Formats: sequence, C-alpha cells, structure tokens
Amino acid sequence: MVRTRARLTARRRLERKGMTMATQVEVLDALSHVMDPELGKDIVKLGMVKDITVDGDAVRVEVQLTTPACPLKHVIRRDVEAAIRALPGVGSIHVELTARVVSRQKEKGERLPTVRNVIAVGAGKGGVGKSTVAVNLAVALAQTGATVGLLDADLYGPSIPMMLGLGDGRLESVRVGDQDLMAPLEAYGLKIISMGMLLGQNDAVVWRGPMLHKAVTQFLDEVHWGDLDYLVVDLPPGTGDVQISLANLVPISGAIVVTTPQDVAFADVRRALKMFEITKVPVLGLVENMASFTCPGCGAVHHPFGDGRVKALAQSVDLACLGEIPLDARVSTNGDLGVPIVVADPDGIPARALRALAETVAGRLSVSNLQPRPQAS
Repeated sequence: MVRTRARLTARRRLERKGMTMATQVEVLDALSHVMDPELGKDIVKLGMVKDITVDGDAVRVEVQLTTPACPLKHVIRRDVEAAIRALPGVGSIHVELTARVVSRQKEKGERLPTVRNVIAVGAGKGGVGKSTVAVNLAVALAQTGATVGLLDADLYGPSIPMMLGLGDGRLESVRVGDQDLMAPLEAYGLKIISMGMLLGQNDAVVWRGPMLHKAVTQFLDEVHWGDLDYLVVDLPPGTGDVQISLANLVPISGAIVVTTPQDVAFADVRRALKMFEITKVPVLGLVENMASFTCPGCGAVHHPFGDGRVKALAQSVDLACLGEIPLDARVSTNGDLGVPIVVADPDGIPARALRALAETVAGRLSVSNLQPRPQAS
C-alpha cells in the first residue's frame, strides 16, 4: 500500500512537470521486442521477464536467463536497457539478471529426476586430454553459479580424484529417506563420484561388460546427487561397454567429443560420432585440445599440429567446433597437483578458452532443451 502511494505521488510529480511516466504495460511491450540472440524468440514470449517495477522515473526489471553460464548475457542486458531507455519518462534503469537452468525433456520414472542436464564428455582415443576438459568444464560451469556434479565413468583409469585433489578421498554413505546412498565428495563447487574413491592406490578394475554395466547403474541409482543443473560425465576413451550402458540407462542431454588435430585422432573421432549416433545421443560438437602454443618469450602463436584442421573436420560431419584449448604445460602440471587450471590461473589463456567452452555448451543445451520434441511416428 505504501509503495503504491509512493508511485502515485511520483506520477503526479512528473505530471506537474509536464512529463509522463512509463507504465509496467509499456515496459513489458518494449521488452517484447528484445530477442534472445541464441533462442531466436523474444524474452517476454520465452517467459524470461519475471518482474517489472516502475517507481517514478526509475525502472527495475528482473530477467531470468536459461543458464547462469549464458554466453550472451551482456547482449541481453544491453538490449533490455536500450528498449527501456527509449520509453518516455524513464530516468534510472536497473536490470537484474537471474538464472534458472532449462531442463532436458524428461520421461516419467526415468533415472536422475533431480538432474536437469547430463553432459557426456567422450573421445575416440586416449591421450587427447578428455578428462582435463571434463574437469575444467565442470568447474567452469560451477563458477557461474550452476549446481554441478562430475561422474568419473572411466572405470579402468579413474583420474578425476587426483585432478581434483581427492586422491585420498573415500566415499561414505548417507541416509536419504529409507535408502542408504553414496555421498559424493566435494571440491571446487562440484559433487564428485569416481571408481578411484572405491579402490586402493594399486588396485585395478578387471571387469567385463556385465560388471561395468552394474557399476554405472550404481553410480546413477545409488548416489545422492541431489538437485543439479548439470551432471558432467567423463567417459572412457573409445566406444565400449560403459558408453553403451550410460546411453541406455539415462537420457543424455548432449555429448562433446574431444580430439587433437592429428589424423590418427580424427579416425577415432568418426568412430565415436558413429557410436553416439547409434545410441541416439545428440552431439553438441567437437572440442580441439592442444590446438596452439603461445611462446612465453615473444608471444607468437604456433600450431604444432596444424591450424584449422578440427574446424574442417567438424564442418565435414556437420558439427560445430565448440572450442579450441591451447597447449600449455601449466594445465597438466596443475592437474597433477589437484588444482584445475580455471582455478589455478583464471586469467590465463587456457582458462579463458575453457570458460568460453562452458558458456558455449550451456548455451547450446538451452537451445536444444527448448526445441519442440519430435513427434513419434
């Protein structure tokens, strides 16, 4: 009631000066002409405008993004401010950007009901830096304010605990309702599960398909993941049992394939893409790791394996190249120390490239999740 009287007083004060005051309806109409640059629709139709307050010549608007990692949030803010500023009687403008991650379309009774998106990180072969990309992608998403989990599904070579400083970590159980579930370990804002947390330092996993399938099922069904915006899954290299089990057990929102710009890696990339096609997993695009090297002395950029080759490969298979991560010794050194490069050197070139990758992946998932589901034939 007090706020309403204050607004009426402000309106009368402006009217005495011969000025008009913008109304909520006028502001909303102006915002209906602001387009989300990725989604291709106006922010009003998308339901992103959550609150409009007009107090005299001051206008405050809350716009809810589809992900806190939105790569074009600065564009949306700029366009919202410009649309409001064009209205008569507007003085100060405050635009508050909040976020609620768009969920993949779910089926009733499916696994991981509290996880909005599952992102699979795969590679056709080992040695291309897949786990490094998965770890830094997950941490970069968490740094934006998203809730993120990381599942180390590389059961034969679980490297995630070491890369996150959890080499000595062991899982404990937690009571949830009438169930005893595994409680993920936490580091850098992530909830993390890995076979490495169940093994001794010198133990090895010597399992065949059925045991691998059971382990993946347990990591999905018997872990207290809680409410997550993104669950990043670090897959083993190649096209084996774990990948097939994961695709059969839970709907994957999107996969990214990590590669290096070498012919021997490209052949395996094509096999990985074929596997995702067969298992009906949508592929968001390719990530080029070890793409370039910046000379610390002169600043010259070198491409030791060739320039533009992964982009050409992506184009040949009608996919996007989501990011180019440079070759930098600090990435692996800090990984060995348990500190991801996006934390150890947040302003460095590799960290900036990995944060850009996280934004691109989050943006593409939002676009994908808001697309109408194809009708079954």
